[in-house]
Amino acid sequence: MMDTEKISQHISQKFNDELENIRERVMAMGGLVESQVAQALDAFANHDESLASKVIENDKLVNSHEVDIDEECARILAKRQPAAGDLRLVVAIIKTITDLERVGDEAEKIARMGRDLAGRSGDAPTSRLQYGALMHLGQHVRKMLNGSLDAFARMDIEAALDVIHLETQADQEYEAISRQLITYMMEDPRSITSVLDFMWSARSLERIGDHANNICEYVIYLVQGKDVRHLSLDEMRRLAKEDR
Repeated sequence: MMDTEKISQHISQKFNDELENIRERVMAMGGLVESQVAQALDAFANHDESLASKVIENDKLVNSHEVDIDEECARILAKRQPAAGDLRLVVAIIKTITDLERVGDEAEKIARMGRDLAGRSGDAPTSRLQYGALMHLGQHVRKMLNGSLDAFARMDIEAALDVIHLETQADQEYEAISRQLITYMMEDPRSITSVLDFMWSARSLERIGDHANNICEYVIYLVQGKDVRHLSLDEMRRLAKEDR
């Protein structure tokens, strides 16, 4: 006689293993993307054309991760037809890898602009304040990205909310950099081309912060089953307290 209970347990365990494997692949993709952002900033700050080229080339690896994980998610949806928490996990993973791929795209943009600046270093802005402000924003959004991945790995709502709280500072820093650079261009029109590279790099960093914020919202959706994309931080915190 067929032991249906053992078969059911085997199928359940295999499914759990598949979900855990795909979570690990998301974290591996996240680690690669974090490295891309760090190296892009280094390339920009140090006018390192070689490092910038490496970041640009490695964007293909990021894209490959997204495609592979997306295909595995589609296979799981078709074969396992997950429900409830398992379904939310697969949906959250699909959304998360999309944001990670876009972070990789922004890192590539920063690397390209850093390479452009290196090619015309004689025309680049020389203000330490400008580089310092951009690197400070870079460190801030790197902290957000790392925190969002940590929250995802631990399915930690409080950690996710802490990262979302940091977005306001990223926005403020980006706006301050933009105002400063506009003033610089007005004072010295010859610097416009190079300053625009700074502005677009700052914009890319601000967008990386947005993507980190998105990942944290997916964590809340995964754990609580609630879509909080259009809620304020205070509303998110209230929801988190209600479910305790």
